[in-house]
Amino acid sequence: MLRSEPRSSGHRSRVRPSSGSRTPDDLAPLGCQHGAVAQDRPGIKEELHRKLRDARAVVVGKLDGLDEYDRRRPVTPTGTNLLGLVKHLVGIEYTYLGASLGRPPAQPLPWVADGSIWDGADMWATADESSDELVERYRQACAHGDRTVEALDLDAPASVRHWPEDRRDTTLGVLLIRVVAETAQHAGHADIVREMIDGAGGPDHDQVADPAAWRAHVARIEAAAAPFRSPPLGR
Repeated sequence: MLRSEPRSSGHRSRVRPSSGSRTPDDLAPLGCQHGAVAQDRPGIKEELHRKLRDARAVVVGKLDGLDEYDRRRPVTPTGTNLLGLVKHLVGIEYTYLGASLGRPPAQPLPWVADGSIWDGADMWATADESSDELVERYRQACAHGDRTVEALDLDAPASVRHWPEDRRDTTLGVLLIRVVAETAQHAGHADIVREMIDGAGGPDHDQVADPAAWRAHVARIEAAAAPFRSPPLGR
């Protein structure tokens, strides 16, 4: 029997690591350590940072157990793919928890330096980019972002160069919220993409129901939706 479980808003499953994949505490090698927390508003900053680490773990964990093709292949009409989500988040970390606070990466990202980011090059892996390379870039970006969060107060001034001039000036607090939100959003994308690839659901997938119960659940939802299906053209 299908057991009801709460779900995170906007996500297929709760934002937490997949079964058998990395946990937030395991993300030290990804540069996502817990670290010190500034004393201005420790509760707020610590919780935002914790949520960010959780979402990072989900995104990277969705690569586990897949071959290179499945990590790279597009599964939606707009080309969404797992490794592209990781690559995209590298730039998000370096932009909003790095360069915008006067802490740019040591070297510009290749797809930023050559301008191909404006053609969507940050959303997919080229044949020359390995999974290990892109995950390592994300590891380094996480570490860079963590150092920024640990070193600065939430009210630390920031400036986002590509934002409209009238709202370019902001703070670490605003940007940290943005990175948490964007990473969590893409964790939800990764959750659905992985399920589309091989049916792997969230960490509680097998505890909530067995395969037969899931099929019955899907059939029940389809039956409820069917009366609203548009009739074929010409009828």
